[in-house]
Amino acid sequence: MKSGVFSILKARFLINDDAVKNWRFIVFIILLAILMIANTQRYEQKVFEIAKLNNEVKELRSEFVDRRSELMKLKMESTISDKMLEKQIYPSTVPPTKIEVKKEEEKNFFKRIWQ
Repeated sequence: MKSGVFSILKARFLINDDAVKNWRFIVFIILLAILMIANTQRYEQKVFEIAKLNNEVKELRSEFVDRRSELMKLKMESTISDKMLEKQIYPSTVPPTKIEVKKEEEKNFFKRIWQ
């Protein structure tokens, strides 16, 4: 057992007659390790990209909510009337009236047009 440990420590398996098989295996293991490291690197980059995009989505969503509330405020009648007062346009004092058209009058009107 002592000689087996010493041969491993002295790396005799790399210089023996059948060392070509060992070198091929070592190169294969090194290539696998490099591929694993590259894969892990790419995975971590994608995780960081996803986190960055999630933060951007949150920012855009909060900006959307802010803009929507601002729009609702601008659409309010009080805000519009204040802006119109600055331009000396005042609200009407006469309420609007509803105009109703009866169906029969409509039919007669269209008949007269087509004749």
